[in-house]
Amino acid sequence: MPADLLRRYFGFDGFRPGQQEIVEAVAGGRDVLAIMPTGGGKSLCFQLPALMRDGLTVVISPLIALMRDQVRGLREAGVAAFALTSGNTEDENDEVFAAITEGRIKLLYMAPERLASGGTLPLLRRAGVSAIAVDEAHCVSQWGHDFRPDYLRIGELKRALSVPLSAFTATADAETRAEIVSRLFAGAEPVSFLRGFDRPNIHLAFQAKDGPRAQIMGFAKARRGQSGIVYCASRAKTETLAAALNAEGLEAICYHGGMEPAARRDAETRFQREDGLIVAATIAFGMGIDKPDIRWVAHADLPKSIESYYQEIGRAGRDGAPAETLTLYGPDDIRLRRAQIDEGLADHARKEADHARLNTLLGLAEATGCRRQLLLAYFGEDSAPCGNCDLCASPPAVYDGTRQVQMALSAMLRTGEWFGAGHVIDVLTGNATDKVTARGHDQIPTFGVGRETKRAEWQAIIRQMMGRDLCRPDPARHGALHITDSAHPVLRGEASVELREETRRARPAFVPKTQVSDEDAPLLSALKAKRRALAEAARVPAYVIFPDRTLIEMAERRPATLDEMAGISGVGAKKLESYGDAFLSVIAGEAPVMHPARRALAGRASGGLFDRLTDAQNRLVRGEDGTLRQLSCSPAQIRRIAEARPASEAALGRHLDAARLERFGAAFLDEITATG
Repeated sequence: MPADLLRRYFGFDGFRPGQQEIVEAVAGGRDVLAIMPTGGGKSLCFQLPALMRDGLTVVISPLIALMRDQVRGLREAGVAAFALTSGNTEDENDEVFAAITEGRIKLLYMAPERLASGGTLPLLRRAGVSAIAVDEAHCVSQWGHDFRPDYLRIGELKRALSVPLSAFTATADAETRAEIVSRLFAGAEPVSFLRGFDRPNIHLAFQAKDGPRAQIMGFAKARRGQSGIVYCASRAKTETLAAALNAEGLEAICYHGGMEPAARRDAETRFQREDGLIVAATIAFGMGIDKPDIRWVAHADLPKSIESYYQEIGRAGRDGAPAETLTLYGPDDIRLRRAQIDEGLADHARKEADHARLNTLLGLAEATGCRRQLLLAYFGEDSAPCGNCDLCASPPAVYDGTRQVQMALSAMLRTGEWFGAGHVIDVLTGNATDKVTARGHDQIPTFGVGRETKRAEWQAIIRQMMGRDLCRPDPARHGALHITDSAHPVLRGEASVELREETRRARPAFVPKTQVSDEDAPLLSALKAKRRALAEAARVPAYVIFPDRTLIEMAERRPATLDEMAGISGVGAKKLESYGDAFLSVIAGEAPVMHPARRALAGRASGGLFDRLTDAQNRLVRGEDGTLRQLSCSPAQIRRIAEARPASEAALGRHLDAARLERFGAAFLDEITATG
């Protein structure tokens, strides 16, 4: 049953890795916590069970745009889904209430804030809710980057309705997972699925800033015609960068929290509906965007944490097709992010933890080996070198920097861990500044021990030490560097440290990326043009019609019939009915008109049997010798026989009257038997 529904509504022949057992647990009425990577198919894990069970599934989701996208996609697939949001018109709300009253709704999306309304619980009781699904469940964490206070009400809703709850997220470390269990499941232990954090289709790359605007321009130009996001640290930069991209002939818009709400909505709508558009944005953009075919994400500035980086790059390649990232970083970025932590309102322990997280991201930027291994290790996963990051393709030059690191750590300790990198480097290089001599630091054993190393090299060494979390700025001491527990084995000579050589390297040329071969590219462009026309007519995002991945498969396989079109991944029964002819005409020209009874079987084994039964009937319309009175079956009768596959004359007789059973019975049974 799950496989049949998966094909009929979503157009997929099989589950993605890890989906099936989650679907079965949710459909079986278990409480479930599922941690799955972005693009791993989380939504299907609660949407498909909703179709498998009686009653209504209520979905708690954080953003109106996200809910509207999912509802549009489900309706296009033939699923009765609705959203009850503050953005609804009165008519839209009336439609939702009518659907609930008439019992014709399977999924109802709502924001957590609606749970504060006194009328919500009675409404859900009347609606016959049989399950709760929580999307972006990490929003329940009070220390998380997307905390939503009203998520704390969800546990109360579960207890009030006494129904199973499934919670889904892509960004939850062990601490956040424990908080989700405590707050949503009232301490009861759900069935947990940790499907990993790896996104193997995403290529990871970092570059030190060296003419950052030119670096971003080169990256974007090489991917002309592909949808992308450029994240920026400031609102002003989004505007200037969007203008620069447009000046280079790359269609781009900006997005940030200071824009008027109508302008932000217009930017979101354009990005969802238009192919090949670039948005230069602050981190305010992205969480509510359910666009599966974003092909690249660039960071013009270093993100604020490892979790932010993971979430932001995760907006690329949600369809599973190859996607790329580029993250630029420089000393100014690091100073900005340190200052944002130190100037925040969190307590000392949280600031210390945030500096550690930033160190992890810096370590990813300054890595000497596979970046994916480091990224996954942060989330508690082991992996082999990925072969899909810039360092796997071109390993950096490295050297044993243990001695220099020991010198720096010693200098930090002997100066009382009360000073920043500049003062520590003055001590190491023997620079007797007023500040150094006033504190007697020109008299300590480490004064001048690093004279042979240039100041710029020491800056790089200390930056890499922070990237390995050997030292951190102390918020309570105004950013003074203090050593961490992991530094002690290095000081004692029990561990070595490998560092990158700080040589100036030419930036690699950006290689243009294409989605299909040169031979298939014109057809893919034509299919995208057809999709865009249909999407504009329906006023929906282009990917709601079909995602890029489906169009690419069409361009490569070139289906010539509706049966072949039905075999394309992402083409379910409802979308085949709605759009099959339109896209088939682009690929193969005008297709022969197909009777509705036969069209309903397109892509199914019973469709082929329908054709053979029709051929058998046509041979016998006037009997074996062509002399009998003309007699035939209706297409609806043949469809029912093709679907039921009766194995005996008696069973076939339930579909045919005596005359037709006598004329066609033996031939029909032969065809059914031959089909198996």
